[in-house]
Amino acid sequence: MSPKYFAPRGGHPGQDQLLTDRATFTDAYAVIPKGTMRDIVTSFLPFWDNTRAWVLSRPLSGFAETFSQYIMEVSPGGGSDRPETDPGAEAVLFVVEGSCDLTVEGQTYVLKPGGYAYLPPGVAWSLHNANETTVRFHWIRKLYETVQGLDLPDVLITNEQDVAPTPMPGTDGKWATTRFVDPADMRHDMHVTIVTFEPGAVIPFAETHVMEHGLYVLEGKAVYRLNQDWVEVEAGDYMWLRAFCPQACYAGGPGKFRYLLYKDVNRHMSLRRHAHGA
Repeated sequence: MSPKYFAPRGGHPGQDQLLTDRATFTDAYAVIPKGTMRDIVTSFLPFWDNTRAWVLSRPLSGFAETFSQYIMEVSPGGGSDRPETDPGAEAVLFVVEGSCDLTVEGQTYVLKPGGYAYLPPGVAWSLHNANETTVRFHWIRKLYETVQGLDLPDVLITNEQDVAPTPMPGTDGKWATTRFVDPADMRHDMHVTIVTFEPGAVIPFAETHVMEHGLYVLEGKAVYRLNQDWVEVEAGDYMWLRAFCPQACYAGGPGKFRYLLYKDVNRHMSLRRHAHGA
């Protein structure tokens, strides 16, 4: 069965609907449900034509510290010849609906649903939608942390369906991670993966670790443990988890529960970022 990828449509709920929703913002985590991704909360970016974005996370006091994440919506004829304005930013693009032409250092690739692109800082790239339907994709941005003696990572263009998931040990394949880059490649300072749970599968302990997370639910539903709370989530919901926020989940079924996961990796902890007077 082909993977499913939820994509927001925008619009507004009717005036007869109740306000009740699941949006939550705390010091340890945030939940941005799919129902909050409406027309009125979109943003527009410099040098992007016929494009709007839902900003899911951004560096902010009490919120994300290491990355930003957008859902980009590019209408037919839209796109950008100058998509990134920060030369120090690296990026991952992941397509959830439609297709687009991604040109990197003069070579053009067609990205379809499941399409994945890693773009190191300073690389020349552009993106255009030459089709008759809208394309929607995630754009995860991070300031690359250089390390003397390590080269920049290479450009990577692939598709989820071309990458075999890696089962977690002792789970009989019920919990697996699709890793697009080699975890042992120290050049990378972030990983963007896809985590898949079969119906009824669990994270059987409260993960508590230094990595910051952004999780976008691509498919299915689950109950997720965030700090001290159990929260129901479904396809189209987004979660931000602060470093050391305890986390676990039960996949609810009847189908798979899958999410796009960001985490920062492979670097020493900064001793200067929060130093007194810095």
